[in-house]
Amino acid sequence: MRRILSVIAPVLALAIAVPALAAEHEAKLYTPKGGWSFQGPLGSFDQGSLQRGYKVYREVCSSCHAMNLLSFRNLGEKYGPFYDEKFPNPADNPFVKTLAHDQEAPAIKGINEETGDVEDRPGLPSDRFPDPFPNEYAAKASTGGYVPPDLSLIVKAREGGANYIYSILTGFVEAPSDVTVPDKLYYNQSFPSHFLGMKPPLADNKVSFDDGTPSTIRQQAKDVTTFLAWASEPKQTERKRLGLWVMAYLIGMALLAYGSYRRVWKNVH
Repeated sequence: MRRILSVIAPVLALAIAVPALAAEHEAKLYTPKGGWSFQGPLGSFDQGSLQRGYKVYREVCSSCHAMNLLSFRNLGEKYGPFYDEKFPNPADNPFVKTLAHDQEAPAIKGINEETGDVEDRPGLPSDRFPDPFPNEYAAKASTGGYVPPDLSLIVKAREGGANYIYSILTGFVEAPSDVTVPDKLYYNQSFPSHFLGMKPPLADNKVSFDDGTPSTIRQQAKDVTTFLAWASEPKQTERKRLGLWVMAYLIGMALLAYGSYRRVWKNVH
């Protein structure tokens, strides 16, 4: 009996200590001040925030992370960052054309219709966002052995959604005194394991916003998270508005059916 207790006791002690240690350094998710404009049945994306978020992605995040499911023309679609009602076809939007034309490496290849040669060509609205690396091996060599995840659906792919992305971007802090951070990793209070291979990507005034919004870390994180949430579901606003019309229609039909029922059967006992 003593021998059994001598084996069980350390296990029980460890079982009690591990949850306590985990609770002390538990990963926490946060919501930005004011919440998210796109949440709730009546929520919609703020176009100004989307535009600022795209700029943060392009100037900061795109150096490591791809968005292979997004084309430049999507930016000009209805409820998108650069939608202009003058251009129902987003491919005709001059600002979107400029963004596509000015995209950086890798160079886009096209066929010269006169010579048949494969040549570099300017970007078009139909082109997808460029990948920062030609292949996964180049990505690993540049980032220390891991492939940065594609951000096209990242908000939908992570438990916690927008709060998770926002918390990670703002969660880089100095590690507690009792925690040793492995080499080439960074401490993040909101990441499940707390150790992240991505260095802090944001800094105050790292991106200059054209509308004069103060460019703090939290503002940059909120805006780029809003942009990534839109990219994960660009038809969200349209879907919600259609849903409201459908609900109003169903309620109207229910009231009409009930009124008809009462009128038809009012003299029947």
